[in-house]
Amino acid sequence: MRVDDVTYAEALERCAALIAGGRPHYVVTPNPEFIVLARCDPEFRAILNRADLAIPDGGGLLLGARLLGGRIREQVRGTDLCNGLVERAPAMGWRVFLLGAAPGVSEAAATRLQQRYPGLQIAGTFAGAASSAGDEETVAAVRRAGRCDLLFVAYGASKQEHWIARNLHEVDAGVAIGVGGVLDFMSGRVRRAPAWIRRIGLDWLFRLAIQPQRIKRQGSTIPVFLALVVAEAVRRRASARR
Repeated sequence: MRVDDVTYAEALERCAALIAGGRPHYVVTPNPEFIVLARCDPEFRAILNRADLAIPDGGGLLLGARLLGGRIREQVRGTDLCNGLVERAPAMGWRVFLLGAAPGVSEAAATRLQQRYPGLQIAGTFAGAASSAGDEETVAAVRRAGRCDLLFVAYGASKQEHWIARNLHEVDAGVAIGVGGVLDFMSGRVRRAPAWIRRIGLDWLFRLAIQPQRIKRQGSTIPVFLALVVAEAVRRRASARR
């Protein structure tokens, strides 16, 4: 599965260039959970590999790259990328649509973002449903808003990526990004880890502490990811000795 070796600054510039390009694009945010899901879902894996940009969202990817003899220079968190794009949006004239999350979350996020970034244009908000049965309603909501330069889709992996793959060319969007829980952070519904915790790479642990219901999901993916990386590293070393 492809992960682009980009820094945060490079990812921001790449997104700006994609928006300026005119046609629809999408960005994905791989982490260990994505890797494990993609092994069992070939369609999800293909969607990720077709993305215009795949940022190294999970710190585990940096560790995995080192163990396999590669290098990813910097962890680029999807939350940071979205915040950076929204911060730049007023000056660039970008319009932002917030799709997904629980009812009321996108509206609360829009209110807080406009308070924080005066002049920010929110093209629209809508919760909707991630399933294909809800596509008609969600696509209609985005279409009613007209052009949106940034479309944040918050249905969680891999539902949000499947939604984007099915519907991106049905809406007038510059760059769509599957953002997971970012709208929860933006709305204030979920507290984000303090900066010092993020700097030492333990934001995932902080989130588990405040959302213990995530333990079951992460507990079933992170150990699998680490086991896969170690097994691949052993296989490569054994092959090199032959």
